[in-house]
Amino acid sequence: MRLLVRVIEARNLPAMDLNGSSDPYVRVQLGKQKFKTKVVKKNLNPNWGEEFCFKVEDLNEELVFSVLDEDKYFNDDFIGQLKVPVSLIFDSDSKSLGTAWYALQPRNKKSKNRDCGEILLGICFSQNNVFVDLNHNGDHGLIKDADLVTEAPSRSSSGPSNSSSPGRSEEVAPSKEEKSGAQKNFAARIVQMFNKNSDTAPTAGDRGIDNSEPPETVGPEVCDDESNDPLSPGDFVEIMRTMESKDMGNEIPSNLPGGVLVDQLYMIAPQDLNFLLFSPDSSFPRSLADLQGNTEQQFGTWKFENGGENLKRVVTYIKAATKLIRAVKATEEHTYLKADGKVFAILVSVSTPDIVYGSTFKTELLYCITPGPELPSGEQTSHLVISWRMNFLQSTMMKGMIENGAKQGLKDSFEQFASLLSQNVKPVDLKETGSTKEQVLASLQAEPQSDCKLAVQYFANFTVVTTVFIGLYVFFHIWLCPSSPIQGLEFVGLDLPDSIGELIVCGVLVLQCERVLGLISRFMQARVQKGSDHGVKAQGDGWLLTVALLEGSNLAAVDSSGFCDPYVVFTCNGKTRTSSIKFQKSDPLWNEIFEFDAMDEPPSVLDVEVYDFDGPFDEAASLGHAEINFVKSNVSDLADVWVPLRGKLAQACQSKLHLRIFLNNTRGSNVVKEYLNKMEKEVGKKINLRSPQTNSAFQKLFGLPPEEFLINDFTCHLKRKMLLQGRLFLSARIIGFHANLFGQKTKFFFLWEDIEDIQVYPPTLSSMGSPTIVVTLWQGRGMEARHGAKTQDEEGRLKFHFQSFVSFNVAHRTIMALWKARSLSPEQKVQIVEEESEAKSLQTEDSGPFLGLEDVNLSEVYSSGVSVSTNFFMELFNGGELERKAMEKAGCLNYSHTQWELEKDDVYERQMYYRFDQRISRYGGEVTSTQQKHPLSDRKGWLVEEVITLHGVPLGDNFNLHLRYQIEDLPSRPNGCHVRVFSGIAWQKSTRHQKRITKNILSNLEDRLKVIFSVIEKEFLNR
Repeated sequence: MRLLVRVIEARNLPAMDLNGSSDPYVRVQLGKQKFKTKVVKKNLNPNWGEEFCFKVEDLNEELVFSVLDEDKYFNDDFIGQLKVPVSLIFDSDSKSLGTAWYALQPRNKKSKNRDCGEILLGICFSQNNVFVDLNHNGDHGLIKDADLVTEAPSRSSSGPSNSSSPGRSEEVAPSKEEKSGAQKNFAARIVQMFNKNSDTAPTAGDRGIDNSEPPETVGPEVCDDESNDPLSPGDFVEIMRTMESKDMGNEIPSNLPGGVLVDQLYMIAPQDLNFLLFSPDSSFPRSLADLQGNTEQQFGTWKFENGGENLKRVVTYIKAATKLIRAVKATEEHTYLKADGKVFAILVSVSTPDIVYGSTFKTELLYCITPGPELPSGEQTSHLVISWRMNFLQSTMMKGMIENGAKQGLKDSFEQFASLLSQNVKPVDLKETGSTKEQVLASLQAEPQSDCKLAVQYFANFTVVTTVFIGLYVFFHIWLCPSSPIQGLEFVGLDLPDSIGELIVCGVLVLQCERVLGLISRFMQARVQKGSDHGVKAQGDGWLLTVALLEGSNLAAVDSSGFCDPYVVFTCNGKTRTSSIKFQKSDPLWNEIFEFDAMDEPPSVLDVEVYDFDGPFDEAASLGHAEINFVKSNVSDLADVWVPLRGKLAQACQSKLHLRIFLNNTRGSNVVKEYLNKMEKEVGKKINLRSPQTNSAFQKLFGLPPEEFLINDFTCHLKRKMLLQGRLFLSARIIGFHANLFGQKTKFFFLWEDIEDIQVYPPTLSSMGSPTIVVTLWQGRGMEARHGAKTQDEEGRLKFHFQSFVSFNVAHRTIMALWKARSLSPEQKVQIVEEESEAKSLQTEDSGPFLGLEDVNLSEVYSSGVSVSTNFFMELFNGGELERKAMEKAGCLNYSHTQWELEKDDVYERQMYYRFDQRISRYGGEVTSTQQKHPLSDRKGWLVEEVITLHGVPLGDNFNLHLRYQIEDLPSRPNGCHVRVFSGIAWQKSTRHQKRITKNILSNLEDRLKVIFSVIEKEFLNR
């Protein structure tokens, strides 16, 4: 016998994590059979919607549900549990507990948290099992039925035991004694039940049990419920009308992450294509089964479930054998996610439990049918997109192999699907639809608006009419009445009101005149701003962005008239385009086209802001805003799109804009090469053009559009609570990180425009001696990547820490160059270039001068002849006894260093660490230093360059100290050399104490050099 368990959802679960949430999942166990649901991140009311199938061998067992909170680094936390005896299910009516809420219980009575939440479950025995035949009468028939029951579990248990399916990997085969005991108990319970109910038990025909049905499968089956409403398969059109009436305006589901199998336009209406693919009366599914070699295809009836919320059916068939897999039984569960008469979304869940590892996964397909563009002939078209993914019910080491095999199998199957569908319905070429950029834009005509029409819209209102009437009334009153004598405080030329009534009338007249003057002012300004950027042609070659603004819908009204005066501002890469103002309209029609000048790199974001015009002196009120993200959207999907607006007013009114967006590259493949050449000059290092295969893998990894291209990638560590090693990917529009540690994948990216600041923290012990690049995002930006951020400050800005780069200088220069190119205005770029000497950080260049010393102004602080040979003087940098004595004499404690390592031809590098003595610096403080040395060009001396970073001293993180030692032979003195020392300070952060710090460092450095050189000369004389 098979027991079907449906784990649907839970509610009011207690928070187990410090962030006030939980990552719950459910572990279901019957005997030694175990299953586990997916993990729902950060949710106290999770929705799983998963089904499991158990083999029942002993009715005395309990079905145990354990709700746990996933913890990445420690043991999972226990939330609550539920135990259901199998006998309770078996003894219930129709052997089903139906779908009900159950209260979760704590692990023991001593638990502090008694409220563990509730879980919604559906539990029933499979109705397709043949275990009882009530048409027999008498004891003989009863014994025969018991024998059938006794044999059924034994066959079901021995079947999987011979298979290597991991879906039963946690089962342990019972011993013979256990099997026989279980069979006896099972048979006894059956006999007892039928003896007890022999007089009143209904017949098999009355209960609707068909013993001729095929054996049970592990595929998705639906337990009968009182709320289910089976409908006739021949009345498919009526079913769709019912679905359309129940549609709540939900959004179209996005494509599944596995990939797209079919993406094609067809010359057929959406409802007709839906009928062709999913109607019980359609011959297409049967023709497809014949083409693919599938047999014994059986279509279930479309049924409404859960009170009419879901429309489902089950399809079973024998899948044709392949070179690797024998013919197996497959079960498909079809579920309508959306059906509003124009858009249809159907989720198909395919299970094949009889293949190896088949019980560990389901293959899910999403059919999306949407209206396509109308043909010039007036015929309707449909856009069919089929995407897929693998839903693993249990973890398995064969996951990658299963996915690859399923991908290839689906590709072959849907090639046959597309071929057969093309024979039944004509595919549509995009050129035939008239939806090319030129044809679409040529069809748009802006609505003309004359001054007279504009004046009528402004002045045809109650305020103007009443003001004119009152003005005429007062004029005739003055004309009919003689002038009054001067009295009170009046004098010639000043006539004051003589009563309270006259004062009130004068006040009303002043207010009315003020409002009319305001209307006149707005009208004059409207005449000036009646034009827009519509029709302004783009200049240059590169990435051309064209936006067609068609119309608006349900724009919010901000004044008493119930209308608004909307206009739209588009912003991309710092350039703006403004539409015309549509006065007194809530559903304006623009039909205007805006072109942005050519850009060297593809744009990342198009900002759309809708304003209400309110005169020349008042600040325009925002009616809503939207953001078009070209990185997360396919350009082809933006050719005709309704964009919902965000904001309080827009969301309350459900405002949206109708746009058509086109992005074209006029340079072809040369635009990528030109961009890389431009970045090479900024980085100072050759950047190779990546292969199409590498770019395709990069695009698939982060779900990027086809025009995105990889520039460089670096191995590094992401610093969060724990260090995570991965790769940092850099492209023209994004910076992304990916890591795969023991199967636990971490992946995120954000736009260059999201970055507010990039800083470099000097090396520390916690960073393993490596500088750290800290990327700070603007407030509210990059929230999809917040799981990769180390901290979030008080203002809500995310901070990402990257360290341990193999080539830090190349990585840092590349990151800075791409950030400057994307997110900074020309004025900001000029300012950064001017202040670059103050913003230079510790860098490691693979070629050229060391650590960016060419960018630091070095001045000579010491120049003198020393009475030692050049070779002896170089022992100061060889890590020997001379160096140790000199550094101790100069006040350096705990001095340590690494060995010289060959960095490149004749260039050696090492790191040093020491602490200052209190007599040198009363703060103490630590020093980390990096040195490079190489011989002079004439081989008659050495050049030693050093970058020193101070830690633990005031303002020590504001600067780096750069030193250069130039040691040359003296031809006139064989035991002498000439030493020149240069120093400079690279400021990381500006401070008003720069002069004082510089003076103090130079003074200390000169004294320190004199001490060191005196120790060298003394040691040379002693030898």
